[in-house]
Amino acid sequence: MRCEIGWDEITHDDQSIVTVGTFDGVHRGHQAIIDYLQQRAREQSGLSTLVSFDPHPRAVVHDDDVPLLTTVAERADALETLGLDRFVVVPFSTDFAQLGPEEYVEKVLVEGIGVREITVGYDHRFGKGRAGDVDLLRELGEKYGFEVDVIPPQEVDRDVVSSSTIRSLLLEEGDVQRARELLGRSYQIEGVVAKGEGRGRKLGYPTANLALEDARKLVPKRGVYATEVTLPNGRRRGGMLNIGRRPTFEEMEVTVEVHLLDYEGDLYGERLTVQFLQRLRDEQRFESADALATQLSEDEKHCRTVIETAA
Repeated sequence: MRCEIGWDEITHDDQSIVTVGTFDGVHRGHQAIIDYLQQRAREQSGLSTLVSFDPHPRAVVHDDDVPLLTTVAERADALETLGLDRFVVVPFSTDFAQLGPEEYVEKVLVEGIGVREITVGYDHRFGKGRAGDVDLLRELGEKYGFEVDVIPPQEVDRDVVSSSTIRSLLLEEGDVQRARELLGRSYQIEGVVAKGEGRGRKLGYPTANLALEDARKLVPKRGVYATEVTLPNGRRRGGMLNIGRRPTFEEMEVTVEVHLLDYEGDLYGERLTVQFLQRLRDEQRFESADALATQLSEDEKHCRTVIETAA
């Protein structure tokens, strides 16, 4: 897959069969659009091309804090797995946001990226103030010589799949199982193992404290989760992960730490990928370290059962 990230890397290719959107999560609704895009590209011997944006447009236009389901690198990995030909990432800035709908289509899509045909969702909006809609896109297609295909909303179990829905599931409920159904894969985070306080080791549950590389990455609701962890060598281990402030020790900073089952070794400075399988319980305060250790033992049993079932 060709990755063209940033203006310096973006090239013009008029064989491109294009779809445009942030595509944060590359969820099952997105996947349906990509499947159709690839089908159209095959039929026309074109290049299936997805145009995404970074940062998230809402973060620039409305100064919203939009936690990302996927970093640009994770988006690229997911799209390559799906067999996409070309992934283009346009830097989204305040100046870019001022482009009118026709100027955006002419300068960015037609002259910049190249487009023979464009596939969009039914609610696609574009240009300054999101003034452009599907009807205008069709008019511009006639003017600039490209076709426009519109596909309806994509549903899973009669629910319309959206990135916003998945964010809510993860942030408000920690429902990583439902999120997995909508994503089509387990939600994941990546981080480098940093030095911690060593409290887990004293309790008999040494943990790897993860420092996330992108502060915009969404971290699910605080609590304890059963996970699968991919090590630097590609091997996988079950993991019991805690997101929280460790209230038993009256700490305030939110940390992400994972205990790897049946693993011994030094992981400081190594990058781990964690996939969420199931939420085990809420974060809670215990009266003593011994009470916490007893609960961790129960959590481990529950965690192992979840991992065995998922295998």
